[in-house]
Amino acid sequence: MQERVSEIIKEEIEALKNIPLLNNFEKAIDIIYNKVHQEGGKIVTTGMGKAGQIALNIATTFSSTGSPAVFLHPSDAQHGDLGVLQKNDVLILISNSGKTREISELLFLSKKFYKNIPTILITGNPNPEKTFKTDVTLYTGNPKEVCPLGLSPTTSTTVMTVIGDVLIVLMMEKINFTKELYALRHHGGYLGEKSKRK
Repeated sequence: MQERVSEIIKEEIEALKNIPLLNNFEKAIDIIYNKVHQEGGKIVTTGMGKAGQIALNIATTFSSTGSPAVFLHPSDAQHGDLGVLQKNDVLILISNSGKTREISELLFLSKKFYKNIPTILITGNPNPEKTFKTDVTLYTGNPKEVCPLGLSPTTSTTVMTVIGDVLIVLMMEKINFTKELYALRHHGGYLGEKSKRK
């Protein structure tokens, strides 16, 4: 059992090491900074299923670290929640396949709402252009899932989470986000207490 645990962890680590380090991260950060911190917009993240859980996590972490963000469920978007979008926002879409119908539809509807809304896609598809025409694509490297069936999102969601963390940390550094600013946003629990300590 210990040997198998070690193998699984090593596979996940290798997937993280194989995330392509392209200049797309810099482009994504520039877009987020300009829309959120220069024009007063917010980040809107979206994803379906497990990818949606990652998108929610990215949104809440962005919000607690100085970059206002919300999660928009792609199905709810078709029933009125698309109204959360504003002209200065930036849309982060997550689709491992790069073909998710609900995300494709959300992108189409968003562009009808605000033609020039900038879009960032996190995907395991090296050529998602047929389904998603976005401003920036952050490619995960399309790692093999550690799931023994090769089906359940496991390694792919790990990689997506780390890409989200990279964006968050780079933005914190760009805006010089401090412990004091964190404390203003996080009052409760252990982290709230820790952020207020000198």
